[in-house]
Amino acid sequence: MSVPARGFPAFPAAARRAGQFARSWWGRAWVKALEDTALDEGQLRQGRRYARAGYVGAITAAPGRLSATVQDYEDDTAYHTVVRLEPLSGAEWDRFARQIGAEAGHIAALLDGDMPSSLVDAAADAGVRLLPEIGDLDPDCPCPGFELPCRHAAALAYQTSWLLDADPFVLLLIRGRDQSGLLDSLRSGRAPAPAGDPAAAAFARPPVDLPDPPPLPDAPPAALSVPPAPGVDPAVVEMLVADAAARARAALLGDAVPDHPRWPDTVRWAAAHPVAHARIGSGVDRAVAAWRAAGDEGLDVLEHPWSPAATTMAHARDVLVHQEEGVAAEPGAVWRNRWTSGAHQLRYSREGRWHPYRERDGQWWPAGPAQRDPVAALQLLQS
Repeated sequence: MSVPARGFPAFPAAARRAGQFARSWWGRAWVKALEDTALDEGQLRQGRRYARAGYVGAITAAPGRLSATVQDYEDDTAYHTVVRLEPLSGAEWDRFARQIGAEAGHIAALLDGDMPSSLVDAAADAGVRLLPEIGDLDPDCPCPGFELPCRHAAALAYQTSWLLDADPFVLLLIRGRDQSGLLDSLRSGRAPAPAGDPAAAAFARPPVDLPDPPPLPDAPPAALSVPPAPGVDPAVVEMLVADAAARARAALLGDAVPDHPRWPDTVRWAAAHPVAHARIGSGVDRAVAAWRAAGDEGLDVLEHPWSPAATTMAHARDVLVHQEEGVAAEPGAVWRNRWTSGAHQLRYSREGRWHPYRERDGQWWPAGPAQRDPVAALQLLQS
């Protein structure tokens, strides 16, 4: 059976915050297989940084392999990186189809974007291992590093956990069978169900074309004009409704809607709603500017200095000093993740981007959006 590959667009930089990579339990099992096999935590740490910084290009998933071009920041080279996982045999797929076909809820869960642990347990009962374990992920990268995995393969594997979060059929594709192939196996009779079982009849019927859902509005609807109850400020209610509508729309579009701690959420409110900013006061002005420039990442860069690899900062300083006339800078001073030259400062984020800052009244203020290239961030300051 020929199974077509699937392509997935590259994740943008800072697609997810620091912390646990995968949300789903099967995505975390994928990450565990990667991390349990690795011998060098440093490569994993760099792989996580590369994944979050958007250094991984479009990912191609095919039976037995994942591939992508991964950009290396340190040597400015793009490496065609592959991670292999052994596909299931035809006999294993037949056993898998018979086992899960006996319970309609398993397929319904997959089609709903879920992979219940009972499905994986049922596959194991049939002698089929769906999720990878120690040593199952086989990285291959032409970079000069000898570690397995190198940072490029680790970045690819980490981003794959995001694909698995969104669609468990990606795992089945890597194992050798796509969604239509699995459903064909169920309909073909290799996965018989008890006579009279409604699920058997349902899977035997051809798929039904459902109408497209109505399009989302370009913006949340305007608030209704309703007289406020005594003691209720209409401006605050309108702000709450507008924020809830915006977050709900983002969730419907598949965007991440994080649950922030109190301080970042306070800054988010002030940045998004003038009413909230006015009530909170000017003490949050710098934080609001940082949030508007880069959200969570911008606030983290404003408030928390950290220590990236010394080679990263040294390389950036060398690049900044030796640019063309009109862009070049004085050598400046480096402290942790901050490069300072006169009234200009660049701050390097954990996501691998450079945030421009400008001195104002003895304080450093965010001066524009973050850039992948430190020279581009400096040009923004000098423009």
